[in-house]
Amino acid sequence: MFYRENGQFKTSYRSDSQIFAIAQDRVAIGVLIAFALIGVPLLADEYLFRAILIPFLILSLAAIGLNILVGYCGQISLGTGAFMAVGAYAAYNFLVRIDGMPMLAAILLGGVCATVVGVLFGIPSLRIKGLYLAVATLAAQFFVDWAFLRISWFTNNSPSGSVSVAGLSAFGIPIDTPVEKYLFCLVLVMVFALLAKNLVRSHIGREWMAIRDMDVAASVIGIRPVYAKLTAFAVSSFIVGVAGALWGFVHLGSWEPAAFSIDRSFQLLFMIIIGGLGSIMGSFFGAAFIVILPIVLNRALPALGDLIGVHIDTALVAHTEFMVFGALIVFFLIVEPHGLARLWSIAKEKLRLWPFPH
Repeated sequence: MFYRENGQFKTSYRSDSQIFAIAQDRVAIGVLIAFALIGVPLLADEYLFRAILIPFLILSLAAIGLNILVGYCGQISLGTGAFMAVGAYAAYNFLVRIDGMPMLAAILLGGVCATVVGVLFGIPSLRIKGLYLAVATLAAQFFVDWAFLRISWFTNNSPSGSVSVAGLSAFGIPIDTPVEKYLFCLVLVMVFALLAKNLVRSHIGREWMAIRDMDVAASVIGIRPVYAKLTAFAVSSFIVGVAGALWGFVHLGSWEPAAFSIDRSFQLLFMIIIGGLGSIMGSFFGAAFIVILPIVLNRALPALGDLIGVHIDTALVAHTEFMVFGALIVFFLIVEPHGLARLWSIAKEKLRLWPFPH
């Protein structure tokens, strides 16, 4: 029997899920992208671009790369900051050492260099996993920090140890103003998010998830763990390397190795835990949460202190951030391991079912 309700034909569970979950979600995402491309540049001010939107986009891209490795393939990594640093410094060297090197090509080549380093440090994943793999990737973080701090060639023999870039452009279009930087980052993030979404739905994505769920059973049914794990490290490191180059070129402009310290690695890990492991959308949720929460706390806590007559200094605010992050990570690991993405999915299902009779 065919019947019509609220303007849509309902035939079967399968067709209903296709109508609601696919068509309406795509329309919502299309509207959101249109607003991000047109509405945000017209409405946002310079502070919003520099402090929130540009960092959010770049960290979202890095979180997508880390989520491919940790969320989809199940390989724990604590060296994401190192791969970001490799992408940033490699892109910088391509730009300053090769005359006429386009900035976009330098950024992508930086991602390629991060891929090589990521695969190199991903080789131990063929023999170890879990905590031992986390320690191995942590070694990558310390090694990369030491290399960029001690080997002056990477910084083009800069006496201060810091590097800087200026006069950015892509396809002859200058990227100087906050709006131009925002749009440049937005386009790259959309491209990589679409590629990542299609990739995790492909056969290699299914292999990653099989390795994550049970690697022994995956090898029994013909999946090669060597290929699956190293491709996950390669794809993840490439995306993270591109994000690192964007972080240095577009957001910072001038940076030193401390910009990609172990704190950055933990920050990205917090993002995918809070946002949702194994979810591209969760990477955006986690990045938005991590970027916005410190700003909210920096403004809300002093105002709350003034209201109750207690002085709250910046040190207390900084410590409160760590306590809130820790509490939220414990909360999501216990209550909802799939993070904000799962909560969003549950909310969408409830909104879809609410108008219809049960």
